[in-house]
Amino acid sequence: MLSPSEIVFKMYDNDAYSRWLGIVIDKVELGTVELSLEVRSEMLNGFQVLHGGISYALADSAFAFASNSLGYQAVSIETSISHLRKVEKGEVLRAYAQKLSSGRSIGVYEVQVYSGQSLVASFRGTVAISKRIWD
Repeated sequence: MLSPSEIVFKMYDNDAYSRWLGIVIDKVELGTVELSLEVRSEMLNGFQVLHGGISYALADSAFAFASNSLGYQAVSIETSISHLRKVEKGEVLRAYAQKLSSGRSIGVYEVQVYSGQSLVASFRGTVAISKRIWD
């Protein structure tokens, strides 16, 4: 079985969208991942603030990486996000994903997205855990 870091980097290498967004993997531990990205002008919506889909994508990638870091392939079955404040160009977002619970077939994760010390989004997701081992 691959280590948590090997799994996350293998997923990232095959994840063109996360790479295109400029997501950086900052930390990987079993069931926990920290990612970051800098907000660019092409990520802004018509109000010139971060498009909600970008913060969602960052949180979703953190969720995917954290849930797979346990060694078994897992896929999302439900997610939700709350956007708590606007984000502007140049801000650096950091996503902190952690396992809340994990059984044989279902796992629940929370992702908090920050800009500096300010919480900008809160995400929660549920995964279906397969019996397929990452190798």
